[in-house]
Amino acid sequence: MPKTLNKILYVEDEQDIQAIAQIALEAVGGFTLKTFTNGYDAIEEISSYKPDLILLDVMMPGIDGPSTLKKIRKNPEFEHTPAIFMTAKVQPEEVSELRENGAIDVIAKPFDPMELANTIKKIWENLD
Repeated sequence: MPKTLNKILYVEDEQDIQAIAQIALEAVGGFTLKTFTNGYDAIEEISSYKPDLILLDVMMPGIDGPSTLKKIRKNPEFEHTPAIFMTAKVQPEEVSELRENGAIDVIAKPFDPMELANTIKKIWENLD
């Protein structure tokens, strides 16, 4: 696992949310971001990007976040790449189910754009 977090693969179907998060993570957080509006494109492009972290919206048309992550995990290269889900559904049972689906953590929507990068950095620092 990389010691520093730099490259994030981000999948979000809502353009306005994606734009806000992109500004928050690139301008405020200093991360390099590759964004996708659907899981299929992310699955197809992940090998050429090789992210340190995968950030996924949960509910998306076509293929949802958990299904996208399952498909990404089938590639041995990304079997252990940390993943975080972003969702408005943050009831304890929903969060634990997302963790069972391979997420290291879950970030609640709506998120504070000024705090998003710090939240992700804190999650990253708590990795084993």
